[in-house]
Amino acid sequence: MAKYIFVTGGVVSGLGKGITAASLGKLLRLRGYKVSVQKIDPYLNVDPGTMSPYEHGEVFVTDDGAETDLDIGHYERFLDINCSRKSGITSGQIYASILTKERRGDYLGHTVQIVPHVTNEIKAYMRSIGEGQDIVIIEIGGTVGDLEQAVYIEAIRQFRHELGAGNSVSVHVTLIPYIASSGEIKTKPTQNSVKDLQQQGVFADVLVCRTTADVELDQEHRDKIAMFCSLDNPADVIHNHDCRTIYEVPLMFAKQNFDTIVLKKLNLKANKCDLTAWSQMVEKLCDDNLPAVTVAIVGKYVAVADAYISVTEALKHAGITNNVRVNVKLVDAENVERDGAAQWLKGVQGVIVPGGFGNRGIEGKIATIQYVRENNIPFLGICLGMQTCVIEFARHVCGLKNANSTEFVENTKNPVIHLIDEQKSIYTKGGTMRLGLYDCSIQSGTLAHHLYGKTAIKERHRHRYEFNNDYRAQFEKAGLVVSGVNPQANLVEIVELPNHPFFIACQFHPELLSRPQHPHPLFQGLVAAVAKRLPRQSEFENL
Repeated sequence: MAKYIFVTGGVVSGLGKGITAASLGKLLRLRGYKVSVQKIDPYLNVDPGTMSPYEHGEVFVTDDGAETDLDIGHYERFLDINCSRKSGITSGQIYASILTKERRGDYLGHTVQIVPHVTNEIKAYMRSIGEGQDIVIIEIGGTVGDLEQAVYIEAIRQFRHELGAGNSVSVHVTLIPYIASSGEIKTKPTQNSVKDLQQQGVFADVLVCRTTADVELDQEHRDKIAMFCSLDNPADVIHNHDCRTIYEVPLMFAKQNFDTIVLKKLNLKANKCDLTAWSQMVEKLCDDNLPAVTVAIVGKYVAVADAYISVTEALKHAGITNNVRVNVKLVDAENVERDGAAQWLKGVQGVIVPGGFGNRGIEGKIATIQYVRENNIPFLGICLGMQTCVIEFARHVCGLKNANSTEFVENTKNPVIHLIDEQKSIYTKGGTMRLGLYDCSIQSGTLAHHLYGKTAIKERHRHRYEFNNDYRAQFEKAGLVVSGVNPQANLVEIVELPNHPFFIACQFHPELLSRPQHPHPLFQGLVAAVAKRLPRQSEFENL
């Protein structure tokens, strides 16, 4: 039977419960345990797939086509695992399941209530992800005291009782504010948050106290927090201060024995944990002596950095193996559309045009791609980035002046991007979208083949429109190489330009499979191409 760790948050939202869960999971994985992670979001949406990135940040897609919270991406990157639709649960899913059962008559005429029916449904989801695992970490979104979260706290209370002593741990993440004018650290918000949790029947076993980087919790503060929050030991107070990078958090937790404390409470052996490779990765990521490169992400949702968090993380991963620091410049595609690409791409060494939906900023993305193509700037297009790449090539190389996607202009005379007819047979995971993992066959001798080192891959998708094969011969004659194709439906997956320092675009989302110790080949290739353009040391010496 799996052991369970429940991660809740208090005082304010945005304290990093997801990073806490992912970092603890990393340490437990390094100790040899099978660990799965689940995020429960209390909102009533079935999933974040229809939510604006301004509302919820990035939508992270799993192999099986689930549209999930961005914390699932952190879980995958830290633990180096592939999550599933069981890893992301919402109140919308819980209530939809209950109402389906009620309409079907499963409750045999009984009144359907929050307790026991909703809490039983929540516990069933929690149990389902524990199959075949040693430890399950479950993060509850929101803040203790929120009305919408109360049913989940009650479900945790019941579930912990059912699991019995020594089979679960409650980790509560709180804020320790620092009052600069008086020079005081304040523990009262944490005390009150823990009391809120206790009033609902859940007692925290470990507190993770979030602070800014310049605040240090001394023994006196730990003793005080432990006493007022009914902890077994002051060592159960874990200090989580701002780090140079999120990947440093597991190292900070390891120094405070967070994982060994949790394992002891779960009656599990603390096997040896080797953090050498992870530490080396973090040190390289934070090495200010490495040469810096700047890569622009020209997108539609740049006001919210979390909208492209997997892309920015994938760039960092590629920077580690290429021995460079990657600085990311977020550029609004509408600004490019208004002012021109040259002004907004000044000083960047590489460009990414990422995914998205809708026609806002599209002409700015097309202008960006024309600029990088004509000026030999390394370029990676992702999903909508590939589609706008095709539109740009059609207009400015093939001479199809009115080329467009039917997503933007339904009756365009040259629909180089369009909806396909065989949706039911192709979009098996996503209804009217290609969602999740799909096959891609790569043409030998191409850039894609060089980057991947193989001719058969699988990548994750999230899109509705496709490359129009009616134009394929015309594109290829003009110099665009179709280097990747879905073999089941003959759908174009990768295009590239051979006579360019680095120009490749894909219909899928490669950022979703990148890991800090295993960067994705397309990002690895982009950053390598950018790094090649840096001045050599000898050139600096001659200045």
